[in-house]
This record gives sequence, structure tokens and C-alpha cells, in this order.
Amino acid sequence: MQETIFFILRIIPYLAQGLMITFYVSITSFIIGLAIASILTPLRVFLTPSLSLIVRSYIEILRGTPLLVQLFIIYFGLPSLGVKFDPLTAGIIALSLNSSAYQAEILRASIKAIPESQYYSAEALGMSTIQVYRYVILPQALRAAIPALVNELVTLVKESSLVSIIGVAELTRRGEYVVAYTFRALEAYLAVAILYFIVCMIMSQVSKILERKFRIPGYERGVF
Repeated sequence: MQETIFFILRIIPYLAQGLMITFYVSITSFIIGLAIASILTPLRVFLTPSLSLIVRSYIEILRGTPLLVQLFIIYFGLPSLGVKFDPLTAGIIALSLNSSAYQAEILRASIKAIPESQYYSAEALGMSTIQVYRYVILPQALRAAIPALVNELVTLVKESSLVSIIGVAELTRRGEYVVAYTFRALEAYLAVAILYFIVCMIMSQVSKILERKFRIPGYERGVF
């Protein structure tokens, strides 16, 4: 038992280097996904049903197909069309597009939860639809969506392990290197799991802090 603990502690610094790549891939993908979702959401909510069908189809396709398949299409499939990405870029693109679909649904649900009186009041002040969305609706929707968005970030941290399949040396890939060198799979993957667990637990606690700090007064009681 002591030998196992000593071995895990010895490889933690090496795995932590891969954890930095995991952070980079996850956070970059989350930010890009949020930016895309912020554009997709108003297109789906405010456009006519026929036009929003395109956006809805994009979201449903990405949510309805495995992330791993999407990653393979971008990294292995697109080169046949003359479009080639390095492993890190391909991984970020796949995670960003996939996350954008889920974040768009999160924002849509948050927007739908905002009373229509908010829209009418803003329009009465002479705001255009874009201004209403940018200055009134989106800020409130983002604050209400913080728990779900942080949960999506936690999901991205775990799903980023899939980019190890195409050669990105993030946390999981580094664990594979340790196994290949030492043949101690149990200890290596246990250390990887511990690091993922610690990171996700910290993010969950941060989510609770942010939720309390940025909650909209009266929102939890259904009163605006």
C-alpha cells in the first residue's frame, strides 16, 4: 500500500503537466462554445420557425451524435477534403462545436425563464431587438445559467480526455505514457482519476460561490 501511494505521489508532477493541457483545451473550448452559443441562441429564439430550423438542426445534430465521432470527422475525415488540423486544434474545434450546442440549449432555457415583461419594458424604452438581447436579456440569462454552464465546463474537462486518442498529450495521454513505461496501470490511472476528481470538485465549489454572488434577487422565488 505504501509503495502504491509513493508511486502515485512520484508521478503526480508528470501528470500535472498534462493537466495544464487539459485546462487549456477545456477552457478554450468552453469560451469558444459560449461565444457560438451566444450567437445561436437569439437566432433560434427570435427568428421565425422556418429560419430557426437551421439553427435547431445544427444543435440537434451535434447533441445527437457522439463527440468521439465528431472528433474523428474533423481530424481524420476533413483531410480528405483538403482541410487538415493538428491534433490540438482538431480537439479544440470538436469540443467547441459540441459544447456550443449544449450551451445554446442552456442559454435558451434561461432566456425562456425571463418574464416577457422584461422584453416589453425594454422595447418601450426604444431599444431594438438586438439591444434588448445584448443589454437586458443576455446578462440576466448568463447569471441564471451559471450553475448549468459550470456543469458544462466540468463535462468538458472530463470529455477532453477523448483528444488523447488523436495524440494530444493531456492528462489521460500522460497516464498512458506512464503505463507504457512502468506497466503499472492501476496506480497510473488511479492517479489520473484522482486529479480529474479534484479538479471537478473544485469547479463545483466555485460554481456554488458564483451562483450566490451573481444570483438575481427574487429570481429563485419567481418574483421580478
